[in-house]
Order: sequence, then C-alpha cells, then structure tokens
Amino acid sequence: MLGSSLRRRRGGGGGHPPRRTGSRKSSKGPGRGGSLGVWVRRGAIGLGLGAAGFGGGYLLATQVLFPAPRPPGDTAVVPVLWGQTLEGAGASLGVLGLVVGRVDSIQHPAVERGRVVGQSPLPGQLALRGDSVHLVVSSGPRRRPIPDVTRLTADRAVKVLEGAGFRVRVDSVESDLPRGRVLATLPPPGGQASLPQEVRLTVSLGPPLVEVPLLLGLPQEEAVAILEELGLVVGGVETRFRFGRDQGLVVEQDPQASTLVPKGFAVRLVVGRRVPWP
Repeated sequence: MLGSSLRRRRGGGGGHPPRRTGSRKSSKGPGRGGSLGVWVRRGAIGLGLGAAGFGGGYLLATQVLFPAPRPPGDTAVVPVLWGQTLEGAGASLGVLGLVVGRVDSIQHPAVERGRVVGQSPLPGQLALRGDSVHLVVSSGPRRRPIPDVTRLTADRAVKVLEGAGFRVRVDSVESDLPRGRVLATLPPPGGQASLPQEVRLTVSLGPPLVEVPLLLGLPQEEAVAILEELGLVVGGVETRFRFGRDQGLVVEQDPQASTLVPKGFAVRLVVGRRVPWP
C-alpha cells in the first residue's frame, strides 16, 4: 500500500509515465537551402550599406571637414619655352613673374645655337611667382671638316665619310678616270659641315664606251680615218695575200663590229696584200 501511494504521488496517478501527444517539431527548420539564401541576402545588404557608408564618409571628410587647399593666388603656369632664344624665354617668364635660373647647353643636331631645348619646371606646371626656371639651350649641331676622298675608290670613300659621321649619297658619271674613282665631293673637301649632314660623291663610270664600226671591205685608209674619228686607234695592220678585189681592203678586224670599247682602244686590222705586177 505504501509503495503504491508513493508511485501515485510521483507519477501523477497511473503506473506508467504520461505519454506526450501530438506531433513533434523538427529542429532542422525549413532546410539548408533556404537558410543559405537568407544569409546570402543579408550579407549582400550588409556589404552595400557598408560601402555606402564608407563613400559618404570619404566625401564628407574630403569635401567638408578637410577640403584640399586651393593653390595660392601668387602662382603662375609655366609657359612653353621650346625653340625660343634665351632673351625671348626670359621675357616670357618675366611677364608671369618668373625668372631664368641655371642655364645649361647641349649639342643638338637639328636646333640652332642659342635656342631653348629643355626646361624645368615643365610647361603647364605651377610655380610661385619669383621662382626660377632652369633652361637648357642648344649649342648647335656638331661640326667637322669634310675629308678629302677624291683619290680613293668609291667603296673606301663611303667608309671614310660614314666613319666621320656623315651621310653619303653616290652619283655616277662617265669620265676618263678609271671606273669607281671619286671625282668630287659636295660640299667640297676641307669645309666645315654639321653632323649628320649629307655628302654627295661623284664617282666615275669610266671612259665612255664606243661601238666598234664594221670595217670589212673598206680601204685601209678609210678604215683608219673612221677609227680616229671615233677616238679609237689602229693597233696594227697585218697584210695577207688575197686574190681578186680584196687587195688593199680590210678583210679582218679585231674586235668585231658592234663591240663596246673605251675611247683610245686599239683595233687590229688585216688588209689584203696587193700583188705587184712584174
């Protein structure tokens, strides 16, 4: 009896513990996929709000709280001085309240002596009035004497002139001098020229060529006269016994007709020998 009474007090009546009724809620919620999408949307919203806050704070700090200082009123924009003379550059700077500072010089192949080829500060930069501007002026192109190459062949003359820093152009003409010999230079030798100036060479093509005429069948005297008129010479006359009308006439010539030879070339003739009558 006593045990039954204790059980009733602990268990609320019956001998079995009370059972829970109804369905049990799942602890997993709506599922992993739905939960991940919620967190992604929340994260994107948070990043957007953070970026907007940072941008607004930056604009507030730079434009309202700590704005960049405006350039002082006593500044000037450095002008372009390239190509001006030193005096002209000084005048251009003086109008703006600037002065010419240190002046250096360099050789420039295309700018004449005394013209500005560099400056610091650069054009467009700001400078305080009273500041100095460093200038670099041209001392002119380098000059060298033109060497005398008129006794050299064309190939050797070109190497000498190019080694001295000149550019070379070659023109060819007919001349009594041997082929390939330099006849003249322009500008002439010994004069001063700026580098890299062009020097023109006049080179000999050799003596003009003459076409050997057809002399066969002509009397010896007439053949000799034709050769002399063309600037050729008779290199020798050989007689050969011939029957008939070839006596006293040119029967062979060397070189053959239409051959191109220089003036002064020797042409050898063979003439039919006359048979003396008894």
